[in-house]
Amino acid sequence: MAGRPYFLDLMQIRFPVGAVCSIGHRVSGVVLALAAPLAVYLLAHSLDGPQGYKQVAEWLAPFPVRTGLVLFVWAFAHHVLAGTRHLLMDVDVGFKLSVARRSAWTVNVAGFGVALLAAAALL
Repeated sequence: MAGRPYFLDLMQIRFPVGAVCSIGHRVSGVVLALAAPLAVYLLAHSLDGPQGYKQVAEWLAPFPVRTGLVLFVWAFAHHVLAGTRHLLMDVDVGFKLSVARRSAWTVNVAGFGVALLAAAALL
C-alpha cells in the first residue's frame, strides 16, 4: 500500500472558492429547511393580533435569538445568490473558469455583507 496517505491533516486542505460557495449553498439550504417551520409559526402567531405580535417580539428579543436571526438572514441571502449562480451556470452563463471564480467570490462576499447588515440592524 505504498503511496497512500497515512495521515490526512484536514486543516491543510484548501478548497477552491467555487467549492466553498457550493458547500455554503448546501449548508444554507439545510439551515432554511430547519428554520422554515419555526419562521412560519412565528409569522402566523405575530399576525394573530397585537398580543401575538408583542409575544413574538418578546421571543425574538434575547441576544442568542437575534444571533440566530442573523444566521437565518445569511442563509437566505447566500442560498438565493448561490442558487441563481448555479442556475445561470446550468444554462452556460458564467461557465468559464475565471467568470465562475469571480461569481463565487461575489456570492460569498455578498452573502456575508448581507449578514453584516442584518447584524448591524439586529444586534
